Formats: sequence, C-alpha cells, structure tokens
Amino acid sequence: MADIFDVIADRTRRDILQLLLERSRSTAKGTSVSHIVQSLGVSQPTVSKHLKVLRDAGLVSVREEGQHRYYSLQSSPLDEVDDWLMGFFPMDEPVPIALPEPAVHAAEAVGRAAASAKHVVASALRKLPGR
Repeated sequence: MADIFDVIADRTRRDILQLLLERSRSTAKGTSVSHIVQSLGVSQPTVSKHLKVLRDAGLVSVREEGQHRYYSLQSSPLDEVDDWLMGFFPMDEPVPIALPEPAVHAAEAVGRAAASAKHVVASALRKLPGR
C-alpha cells in the first residue's frame, strides 16, 4: 500500500476527496464516476486511475449497482495524517508532569481532538458566503 502522504500529495486526488466529502453530506448512496468527471472537468480515465489509488489506500469505498459504480469517502486512513499534523500545533495548556503516563496520553488525545475540531470549524466558517 502506498504511503498515505504520497496518495494525498496529488492535487486531483485531493479534489476527488473534497468532492466526496461535500457529496457525503447530501447523499448517502455515493458519487458516480460520471459526476466526479463532470464536477472536476477531468477525463474519465484520469478519474478512474486516481480512484484506484484512493481505493487501494482505503480512502474510498465503491458500491457497484449494475454498470454504475458509486464512490464514498472513507476518512479513517486520514487519522495518520491528522495525528502527524497535530504535533505541529501547540496545546493551549501544557500537561502537568505529575500526571501518570496513561493520563498524559489521554490529555494529549483530548488536546489533539480539540485542535482537530477547531480546524474543522474554522474551515467550515471560511466557506460561508461573505467570508
């Protein structure tokens, strides 16, 4: 399996993931290849090539319905990216050294989750009209 960072390094694959994320909010059945082609303005063979890479990395799942294929985002492989990125964001409150080791790990996990939630909210707010 390709390194997740190599997979998301490609702009077209990131565009496909973004489209699938946006579509996941409005449809539970997935997004067809033809919709991806139309939305991104790239050729069907190009989209299919990138979807294979994303599928092999576990970032998308596919559901076949007759001759049609519907793709859905599977975000759990991005946890590795999220964990790595969170190390670059300072925690607002340092964890006291007196905490036992499991509590330190729990506090770090809570801090990462809070930073991740903050990032999601900030991204959503930037997309609001008038921003």
